[in-house]
Amino acid sequence: FLVGDTRHIIREATKKSCFICCKMGATITCCETGCDRTFHLPCAPDGQCVTQYFGAYRSFCWEHRPKQPLRPRLSQDNTCSICLDTVEDNISYKTMGCPACQGARFHRHCIQRLALHAGVGFRCPCCLSQEPFMTEMLIMGIRLSKRPPSWQSDQEVGPSDQRHGRCDAAMCLCPGGREHTKTNGPWQLQLCSSCAAEGTHRLCSSLGNSTCSWECSTC
Repeated sequence: FLVGDTRHIIREATKKSCFICCKMGATITCCETGCDRTFHLPCAPDGQCVTQYFGAYRSFCWEHRPKQPLRPRLSQDNTCSICLDTVEDNISYKTMGCPACQGARFHRHCIQRLALHAGVGFRCPCCLSQEPFMTEMLIMGIRLSKRPPSWQSDQEVGPSDQRHGRCDAAMCLCPGGREHTKTNGPWQLQLCSSCAAEGTHRLCSSLGNSTCSWECSTC
C-alpha cells in the first residue's frame, strides 16, 4: 500500500462497525461480491469467519466462507483424530475433515495447532496425505508454517532466528509491508501471547497502546 492508500483505509475503517462485536474500527470486509459485512480479525472465530493465509489473504464472513464437500463417514466414530474428544456429526466451521481419506475428523483448533507445530511436515494425522490435504486446509483458513517441525531440534538455529517476524492480519495496513516493524506505536509487532506463531501490527488488529497481550484467532 502507498501511504495515501493506508490513510484512506484507516479512515474508512473508523466508520465501519464489526458485525460480531458491534464496535467500530472493523478493517476486514468479506470478499464475496455484494456482501458488506465487516469485522475485526480477533472477532473472526466468534463469528465463524475464515481468512485464507495465502495469495491475496482473502476473508469471508460466516455465510460466504468456503465449506468442505465431504461425504458422510461410514463409521460411527465421532471423535477428533488428534485430541480424541467428541466432534460434531456433520462438517461445520468447528469440525473439519480430510479430503483424501474422507474418514478423519478433527476440531478446527486442533488441526490449526498441529499445522503450526508440524510446519513443512504438515499432513493428515490419519492417512498421512499431504496433497490435497494441505491445499484444502489453506482454503479453509488454516495457517501453515514454513518452519521445520517443532519436535525436530535444530542446533544451528538460535532463539533470535526463530522469533516470528511478520504481520498476519487479513489486511496489513503498514506502508512498509508485513515484515516492517517498529519498537512502539501503530507498527509495533505484537506476537500471540499463547503460541507466538502469529503476529499483528497494533493498528492492523485495532490494538491500543495500552494492550499488553494479544491472542491470534487460533488460540
